[in-house]
Amino acid sequence: MTRYAKKTIASLFVGAVVMTGTAAPASASNQNQDGLVNVAIGDITITDLNIGVAAQVVAQVCGVKVGPVAVLGAAVDRSGDTRTVCTIGDNSVRLVQN
Repeated sequence: MTRYAKKTIASLFVGAVVMTGTAAPASASNQNQDGLVNVAIGDITITDLNIGVAAQVVAQVCGVKVGPVAVLGAAVDRSGDTRTVCTIGDNSVRLVQN
């Protein structure tokens, strides 16, 4: 390959990477990230809790550390997915997007 052809291909590749990198954040901004989640324990739901407060509640109920639950709460707020933290008897303790 000639030097000119290599530069052209490299420029096209870099341009495609830059365009892809700038398009990704725009689609992520459509999520409803408000820092609030719901905590569902069995058929009881505590709504619109700050992620930090929800993490403390779930950590107390499940007997786990607050830090990992806070990270999980932020992921739930970002993605909208429901996550089960633990199960107590027949009831699961879940973090749910509000």
